[in-house]
Amino acid sequence: MIQQAGERIGTAELHVALEQALSRRSGTKRRISGLKRRPSIYSTSFAIDELDARLDDGTSLRLLYKDLSRFSVLEAALEVKPAFLYDPMREIESYRTILEASQLGTATCYGALVDAGAERYGLLLEKVPGLELYQVGDFATWRRVSEWLAIMHERFSGQTERLVRTAPLLRYDGDFYRLWAGRARASLDRAGLRLSRDARRGMEQLFEDYDRVIGQLVALPVTFLHGEFYASNVLVQEEGEDLRVCPVDWEMAAVGPGLIDLAALTSGGWTADERKALALAYHSALVPRENWPPPPDAFLAVLDYCRLHLAVQWLGWSTGWSPPPEHAQDWLGVALGLAEKLGLA
Repeated sequence: MIQQAGERIGTAELHVALEQALSRRSGTKRRISGLKRRPSIYSTSFAIDELDARLDDGTSLRLLYKDLSRFSVLEAALEVKPAFLYDPMREIESYRTILEASQLGTATCYGALVDAGAERYGLLLEKVPGLELYQVGDFATWRRVSEWLAIMHERFSGQTERLVRTAPLLRYDGDFYRLWAGRARASLDRAGLRLSRDARRGMEQLFEDYDRVIGQLVALPVTFLHGEFYASNVLVQEEGEDLRVCPVDWEMAAVGPGLIDLAALTSGGWTADERKALALAYHSALVPRENWPPPPDAFLAVLDYCRLHLAVQWLGWSTGWSPPPEHAQDWLGVALGLAEKLGLA
């Protein structure tokens, strides 16, 4: 049965699509003798199914099917995610044309479903057997993830123009930063009665001086970004001395300052010393080149500007919305504290 536009792909059609994807990948005909499908408990923005596929040669595969069609956006995400961010091809091309060749340990992409006429888009991905980073209490593992992030950013340094021709990536430029500042300002204006006088005054001063923030951000070197490198979006798999770091959910993939990802990784309830240690682990993993990275103190200062942008972006995400528990913090307080630290409020 052929699904109509607006319907999720059926299991029979998914069976055929997976056989075709595996055959293309291996260069030989592959047949699936059995396919089990169930909803994943890890679905966040889009519906995700876990697939157990048994091939006719007796081998088994555990996969995820991430449905990136607009009509598969989960209701909670549909209500809050800004519509201008939606582009299913961003994550599809990030996996199959950027990450696939990078050898960074990210999830294997077995194939993609792209049917613009039926408005159906999806990814067939390896089900990575790892823990979400926020579940890991060993600080040494977090430091290694920070070092891995620096290596990823180094891998794509100087390639951003090629990458934006490959995939419809977001671009962190002056217009992007101004857009989020405008959204945050409008959101806070609507919430004006719930803000203290000091908070309102501090944010007004920040927005008046926001060109100074933008000037710092656009001066940073750019690379390929995950865009939401929070601990809930990073799987880690330890095998002896080896650590596999596997970011998932590349819906916000972009070109921009690598420190945006580092700002996300170091967000949350860290002490100042812990946040500094994570940042300096990243700093130490960078390969020095002309004018980058700056000395540690200057590096930490520009990281604060990236942390400030993230706080402003969360404030501008959606009116009347609270972030999920793994991202929940006082973003207004973070913005005001960083603005004061940087002499902007």
